[in-house]
Amino acid sequence: MPLIEHIRELRTRLIRAVIAIVLGSIVSFIFYQDIIEFLIQPVCDSGVRGVAGGKCGALVVTGVIGPISLQLKVALYGGLIMTAPLWLYQLWAFLAPGLHRREKRWAYVFVGVGGPLFAGGATLAYFMLPVSVRILLGFAPGDLANQVPLNEYIDFVLRFILVFGLAFELPLVLVLMNMANLVTSKQIRSWWRQMILGLAVFAAIATPTPDPFSMLALLTPMTLLYGGAIVATAILDRRKRTAERIAAGNGEDLP
Repeated sequence: MPLIEHIRELRTRLIRAVIAIVLGSIVSFIFYQDIIEFLIQPVCDSGVRGVAGGKCGALVVTGVIGPISLQLKVALYGGLIMTAPLWLYQLWAFLAPGLHRREKRWAYVFVGVGGPLFAGGATLAYFMLPVSVRILLGFAPGDLANQVPLNEYIDFVLRFILVFGLAFELPLVLVLMNMANLVTSKQIRSWWRQMILGLAVFAAIATPTPDPFSMLALLTPMTLLYGGAIVATAILDRRKRTAERIAAGNGEDLP
């Protein structure tokens, strides 16, 4: 297509993506109370009490416009997450015409695998939140009560979940690099000492608490996923070698 047609196509895709996000944000706005209760449950489960009383008394909303700004933020984040398959599809539909059939097939595989991996990391982060919150709020000196602005807490939760979700995408990145012929399975396997050390450092930095439990909770599945990436790339390399032998036997040049 000419450049102007590409621009029109991009505009159409962006409009559809924005409409989907807006509709998702409206739904999140309607179910705002349920979403907030789900997000603050880790604080309630931590048993930390604040000046407001009750098991969730450590959380407070500050400012006159604090409640409405918080509701709008939660609605926007909820809309982005809820409609992620729709706006990601719009991005995919814009890029797909420029890909070969084989590249499209692998792209579908990556989308299908990447989603569950991210969801697994996000789920682990959510179940770790009560322990993390209890430890962090336990650093308050003496008998002083904790007051945590709800807006600040929501940002903390979303970053915590995002880090864990992205960390679980490690094997996908390694497989993608292998498919692009940037690294081989043998190279990835030979890096295991450096990788374990790097993953340990990343887990120590990414987890907000100083306890080893949180670090190990992130390090263990990442190490297992790294092992899975070694197995997957070994299979891919074996298939590449087989295809090369067949092409050489037929006197063909591989693309």
